[in-house]
This record gives sequence, C-alpha cells and structure tokens, in this order.
Amino acid sequence: MPAHRKRVVDPAERERAIVDSARSIAESDGWPAVTTRRLADEIGYSQPVLYGHFPDGKVGIRRMVALDGIRELTTVLAAARARARSDRQRLVAVAEAYLEFGRQHPATYEAMFTLQTGLPFADPLAPQELHDAFAELGAALPLPASDPLWGARTEVLWATLHGLVTLTRDGRLSDAGPQRIGALVDQLLRVGEGAV
Repeated sequence: MPAHRKRVVDPAERERAIVDSARSIAESDGWPAVTTRRLADEIGYSQPVLYGHFPDGKVGIRRMVALDGIRELTTVLAAARARARSDRQRLVAVAEAYLEFGRQHPATYEAMFTLQTGLPFADPLAPQELHDAFAELGAALPLPASDPLWGARTEVLWATLHGLVTLTRDGRLSDAGPQRIGALVDQLLRVGEGAV
C-alpha cells in the first residue's frame, strides 16, 4: 500500500475511493491503465475486495465514473444556461460548456459516452442521471419540452456536440471552434423558428 494512502474502512467510502482512483488513473494514463491490480494497490485492498464492490469488474467501475461525469456535466450545463439572457446566448453557452467538459475530462467523457458501461441510454428505465442530463441539454433549445419534436432536436444537438468533442479530441477538425458553434446555433435557432 502506498505510504501516502490511508486504508479506507467504510464500504461506501471504499467504493468512492475505487471510483475516484479509477477516474484519476484514466485521466492521467488512459483507461487501459485502469486495472484491478493497480486500483487495489491504490486503495490498499486486494483485488477480491474490488470485485466485492464491483462484481462486473471494470465495466461496473466505468459505469460509476460515467454516472459521476453525467451528474457533473448536468451541473455544468445548468450553470451555463442560467448565465444566458437570450436564446442565442443560451445555446452558445451550453455548447461551449459541453465541449469544454469533454476537453477537460477526456477519459471521463469516454466512459460516459463511448466505452461499454451497461447504461441503457434512450430508455425509460435509464438511471435518473441520464434523464436529467438529457433534459438539461434540451432546455437550451428555443422550444418547450412539450413540443413533439423536442426529443429529436435534443438528440440532434447532443449528437452534434458529441461528434465535435470526439473529432476535436482525435485531431480531425480544423481550428474553427467559435465559427463551428456559431453555425450550429444559427441552424438550431432557424429550426426553432420553424424554418426547414
């Protein structure tokens, strides 16, 4: 056990330590570096203790990291939306906040939306965190959630932002971030006004 780590006894705290350690390792060294052996060394427990908390191993740990990240992203989007005073400012602020979250937390973002976690997206039985994040993203649109197309338009916004995070991370886009966000917002505002 590393000398700087205090052995965690409370099961809830131990589970939190496992998730926090996994996230920290993934953000610094990537998900392949997150092994049960390394996590066990980090928290000062054996690998069977980790499996006692997460019987499905790394998938379960990634699921918890993903849920943490989704809660954080929801908070970030809500704060960005609250600062805006117009439809345009709201969309720009939410888009920028989403992209910045993906840039600052690439491994967490990967767990949220790319890696296998067993989270059921687009499903009424999905964890509440997923519904909350989707609703917060959709709240940036210039139309009410009661609109029959609100869900589809929120998915288009999310898919576009996810594509931008992924393609930017992989170095496949030019350095035209502000213009790209402006083009997205212009299109979404036109759609919100009923234009085709």
